[in-house]
Amino acid sequence: MRETVLQVHGRDEMAMKLLFWELEQHLKSSSGASVVAIDNKIEQAMDLVKSHLMYAVREEVEVLKEQIKELIERNSQLEQENNLLKNLASPEQLAQFQAQVQSGSPPPGSSSSTQGAQPPPAPPAQLSAQSSGPSA
Repeated sequence: MRETVLQVHGRDEMAMKLLFWELEQHLKSSSGASVVAIDNKIEQAMDLVKSHLMYAVREEVEVLKEQIKELIERNSQLEQENNLLKNLASPEQLAQFQAQVQSGSPPPGSSSSTQGAQPPPAPPAQLSAQSSGPSA
């Protein structure tokens, strides 16, 4: 017999326990006439499991939709930052970066401990260029 673990809580848990208890009682005192009742109890239990799973799936879908929305917003923010940095970089810096990308070597000063860190604030001259520059 295959055993499946399903977590249920609250009212569903009590209903599930009651159904299985009744099923167990019917099986202990089963006769030919109680087969239909057993089938009905099994169907009710399966419906309860199905409704619980559907609820759990809907809940998980909502969580994933929210995560996707946050990732899209973060991606957009990073794309804007990338465009701004490209606009502020000198042609020499861009050429050096392209060479590093093509060779596969990390940029100077990068390490696993600094990856993901925020860049240092721009000097005041660059800040004025950021606010008056083209928006991407």
